[in-house]
Amino acid sequence: MILLALVRLGNGAYGAAIRREIRNRTGRDASVGTVYMTLGRLAKKKMIVSYVGIPSPQRGGRRRKHYLIDVEGQKALGRAFRAFTAMTSGMEAELAAL
Repeated sequence: MILLALVRLGNGAYGAAIRREIRNRTGRDASVGTVYMTLGRLAKKKMIVSYVGIPSPQRGGRRRKHYLIDVEGQKALGRAFRAFTAMTSGMEAELAAL
């Protein structure tokens, strides 16, 4: 879900926006710790990279950490999508009724 949120939001999204996107799209509230722990794991696996943005007056001069999906993350997301699509092929109506 984190990788999908990054694709939806565009590269350069920050943690709170990613969390909000997941909540708005799925109706599930991911805790702050879960989101940042997952971002850390994805970075360790080289699926995403991060950078620190410029300070903003709205945040009292604090900087935000922004995230970018990397090539490995794109490949993993593509593989997961193809696997999910293959497993659900022909079951759309049955799954929609659940």
